[in-house]
Amino acid sequence: MLTPLGRLDKYAASENIFNRQMVARSLLDTLKEVSDDERDCIAVLERISRLADDSEPTVRAELMEQVPHIAMFCQENRPSIPYAFSKYLLPIVVRYLADQNNQVRKTSQAALLVLLEQELIERYDVETKVCPVLIDLTAPDSNDDVKTEAVAIMCKMASMVGKDITERLVLPRFCEMCCDCRMFHVRKVCAANFGDICSVVGQQATEEMLLPRFFQLCSDNVWGVRKACAECFMAVSCATSQEVRRTKLSTLFINLISDPSRWVRQAAFQSLGPFISTFANPSSSGQYFKEEDGKNPEDCGSAQEDSEQVRTTEDVTTEDEHNSTEDLSSHVDNDDFVTKLENAVEDQNTVSNNSQRESDFQTESSFRCTLSSESCGEMAEESERSSHCCTAGLREAGLNSQETSLSEQELYNSFHFWRTPLPEIDIDFELQQTSEIILNREIQELTMPVSSNIPMATRKELEEMIENLEPHIDDPDVKAQVEVLSAALRASSLDPQEETMASVGKGTDSQTELTINDQQNFKPILGDIVPLIGDTVENMDSTLHYIHNDSDLSTNSSFSPEEERKSKVQDVVPQALLDQYLSMTDPSRAQTVDTEIAKHCAYSLPGVALTLGRQNWHCLKDTYETLASDMQWKVRRTLAFSIHELAVILGDQLTAGDLVPVFNGFLKDLDEVRIGVLKHLHDFLKLLHLDKRREYLYQLQEFLVTDNSRNWRFRAELAEQLILLLDLYSARDIYDYLRPIAFSLCADKVSSVRWISYKLVSEMVKKLYMASTSTFVIDLMNELVEKFCRCRKWSGRQTFVFICQTISEDDCLPMDQFAVHLLPHLLHLASDRVPNVRVLLAKTLKQTLLEKEYFLNSANSHQEAVEQTIMALQMDDDNDVKYFASIHPASTKIADDAMSTASSTY
Repeated sequence: MLTPLGRLDKYAASENIFNRQMVARSLLDTLKEVSDDERDCIAVLERISRLADDSEPTVRAELMEQVPHIAMFCQENRPSIPYAFSKYLLPIVVRYLADQNNQVRKTSQAALLVLLEQELIERYDVETKVCPVLIDLTAPDSNDDVKTEAVAIMCKMASMVGKDITERLVLPRFCEMCCDCRMFHVRKVCAANFGDICSVVGQQATEEMLLPRFFQLCSDNVWGVRKACAECFMAVSCATSQEVRRTKLSTLFINLISDPSRWVRQAAFQSLGPFISTFANPSSSGQYFKEEDGKNPEDCGSAQEDSEQVRTTEDVTTEDEHNSTEDLSSHVDNDDFVTKLENAVEDQNTVSNNSQRESDFQTESSFRCTLSSESCGEMAEESERSSHCCTAGLREAGLNSQETSLSEQELYNSFHFWRTPLPEIDIDFELQQTSEIILNREIQELTMPVSSNIPMATRKELEEMIENLEPHIDDPDVKAQVEVLSAALRASSLDPQEETMASVGKGTDSQTELTINDQQNFKPILGDIVPLIGDTVENMDSTLHYIHNDSDLSTNSSFSPEEERKSKVQDVVPQALLDQYLSMTDPSRAQTVDTEIAKHCAYSLPGVALTLGRQNWHCLKDTYETLASDMQWKVRRTLAFSIHELAVILGDQLTAGDLVPVFNGFLKDLDEVRIGVLKHLHDFLKLLHLDKRREYLYQLQEFLVTDNSRNWRFRAELAEQLILLLDLYSARDIYDYLRPIAFSLCADKVSSVRWISYKLVSEMVKKLYMASTSTFVIDLMNELVEKFCRCRKWSGRQTFVFICQTISEDDCLPMDQFAVHLLPHLLHLASDRVPNVRVLLAKTLKQTLLEKEYFLNSANSHQEAVEQTIMALQMDDDNDVKYFASIHPASTKIADDAMSTASSTY
């Protein structure tokens, strides 16, 4: 009988191609047989080297397919076969990269990537054996096909070999290949993998070496190269700085969007949304939030100190302050605004001293920042308790502010002022409780002489401020500050009559401004909430306009706050990019670019909304409504699947106003659209207030009706969502609205729907039992008995057993309560005339109930009744019933056995 080596030699020398293929396929098995002997292993590896010289391409390709498996074996047995892979196998892989046969080359390329991915090639071998060969294959005189494939391999292996090797060995040749004038296929491969290279080498190498090449590729005369650039634009943008992204890449992308080739424009529009998302930062998205514990009225002092602990990172404050300044300038009296400049210095010192503590309150979870209905309720209750504390604090702060000396103006620093945390004025709670107080105080102030102690900036001081800021006018924030101060300067030069008329209200305005500042300080007192930054931007316009409606000198009454918000231009992303994105809903785009361009717009809309932030939602609102009413159901389906994420981004106020109507429309749409809403029904409803959430209880029944009755997955998803919705509704709502739907699903024709429904009913029993009112759970169990246990159809009685089994397994009900309300009816089914019911009963009693401690350790009448029922089932006429009543619980799987007795699927 031939030894493994002898058999290998015999067939390797055969003239039959199939024999040599079989040898290549059996190399791993042969190596395993001789693995105990190091010499035999080396002999097999040497024969592999000789087999690699076979003239038949199919043999060489078969051999290369086995190399990764042989290399893995060698790695596992490294002590007995040292350096086997590096000496015998790697040279074969590298040599085959330049093989004349295309199949052999493709196989060797795939093998090389697998070996790199599994980290089977040493770093030294990568530098000395792999990379030099690839560099040679990309030489100018190399074969065109081989050169193209080698460039692709270099790009794909970059992420596996790391930044150091890529920068030293791969990057220089890659840059040369980007400028290959003869082969556009090479440039196309470079363009397609440009983003991967950028992500590996990092920002500095990307901006210094790669971006010039990328600009050349984006203006290539072959449209396929430009299209590849458009497709990888987002990855390239992620590897650059914000400045380069805004000043250079945005202009370059606009050129691709207006490219003469339709295919380039199509790829560019598909990448537009992802590219815009690379401009996202916490300050513009508005997703930073602070966590404050609920404050009691006696904690007013500490609350005032902690109220300054808002996000203070540079990115958060700079752009938001710019936006808030524009809002303030349109509503606050210019003279009072100067007063605010003076009072902001002391607050900022507090902020800078507590910067370390403030950083602890910053959380970067951008998709989990939404107020729950419970927290809103607590906020309302807390605000009632702390309203008198706020009032007292406002009066005390008003007196203290009058004692502020003019010397503080000398300490004024524009950097300090413009980094003041945004005021958080909630119109829903603040104004309802303090509006009457404020109005009363305004009336009192009008009848009192104006206090001469209130610090006011003189005209000379305003001119000095503007003069100091003019050298930095290029900064948008400084420019906005200069504009506000200039307006204040113009207001100070009113004629004497106007000054006389304005002097009556000046004290009132100043006092009101102090009231607003104090409202900001006492904001955290109003409940245990997670206030979002974006809410400030939404509410500030209407709040300040309400308070200052009698003394606003700079607001044009012909423009409503809504119109002003729409007229503002966002500064998060270049406006040209946003305009192009908004144009994707234009019907002409579908004809000139892509028929599915609206779908791509809808797909990337949540990312764009997160980038712009909720304060700029007005820029996207019309586009979103247009997409929601698009004629293509695929567009509406895309929005339906992402509406819950958009709701998290926008917050509860904008969700209630702008998304709920769209959500309601989706509920009445095609099943293809409704399934998107249904899959995330719990995620969306939990973001709504309780009263708004209850309105959907009446519509849940509509999900049972589908366009196609065979669409059972729709009903299965409904059951899954109802399980989650149990946590959002009260016991009465569950009993009145969710219970009928659950019972209907338990009688569904499809077994998969019924199985989920059993879980739903058991969780419903658990929820109702834990409620303060226990009558609901008793009524529910009584209805289970009446509807299923006494059902005329055997499938209904079987359903009752399944539900009892699930309740027992998941401990949804204490065993003593189960024994009182459900067990007697369950044991009554031992005499059921249908064997399937008795079989399932035997399983439930033997494998579930008797395993419970209640029936194991305590002797009671219920235990005796169960044992007597099992004895009766052991003497049943049906063999299956006898088997499951006698079998040991551990010898079978409950779920598998239960499924085997389930009724037919349809």
